[in-house]
Amino acid sequence: MGKGAITQYVDVAQMVLYVFWVFFAGLIFYLIYESKREGFPLESDRPDGSVKREPGILPMPRVKTYRTQFHGSFDAPHDRDLAEPPVAGERAAPATGMPFEPTGNPMTSGIGPGAFTRRTDAPDRTAEGEIKIVPLSQAPGFSLVEGDPDPRGMPVVGCDNEPGGTVTEVWIDRSEHMVRFLEVRTHGGRQVMLPITFARVINDRVVGREVLVRSILGRQLEDVPPIRNSSQITLLEEEKVMAYFGAGTLFATPGRREPLL
Repeated sequence: MGKGAITQYVDVAQMVLYVFWVFFAGLIFYLIYESKREGFPLESDRPDGSVKREPGILPMPRVKTYRTQFHGSFDAPHDRDLAEPPVAGERAAPATGMPFEPTGNPMTSGIGPGAFTRRTDAPDRTAEGEIKIVPLSQAPGFSLVEGDPDPRGMPVVGCDNEPGGTVTEVWIDRSEHMVRFLEVRTHGGRQVMLPITFARVINDRVVGREVLVRSILGRQLEDVPPIRNSSQITLLEEEKVMAYFGAGTLFATPGRREPLL
């Protein structure tokens, strides 16, 4: 027998290979098992409009409690999805797998690009426990980059080139050191939040000074979901505001739902 051989047919290298196969199979099983803590059981539509919940091939994992520093404890897997309010829509046709059509205001229906996750209804915090996203006026030591245009006082113009309000404040992220939202006073007198990712701040000699928002019409700023506190925004409120502007990319005008050709 050669060096490392256990018998004439089995050697150390072969045993190591078998151990690796067993380990890799166990790793795949573990990853699939643990991944079912979010998004499971699966929901399967039925032709009669009912929803059947299926755990999948592998069984559901045992409930594990995750303890966070600032937002309490969470169990996973969980049943909180069962208590979620239904989306404001209905099937386009009575068949399994058909898309949902909004039945109310499509901008707040929670369908398509307007879908959002029901995150914790509490503000995000820094590693030190401070409120993470706050108005610039309440963040000592922070300021806009010298040379960049200051959006405060600029009109907010929608994709129809119609103004819908004026920027009154800039909200910054104290962890990432960046602008997150622009606070806008609408023509109707509301204070609403505009995500900076949906805005383009223009300071041009020809065009002038304005904040351009391509996803919605100017007048649709009036319907942006509100926030409860004028000095902080919760994770859930962030989701709803982002979802509103996301929905505008498809639902702001009827033409956006039509084919390009």
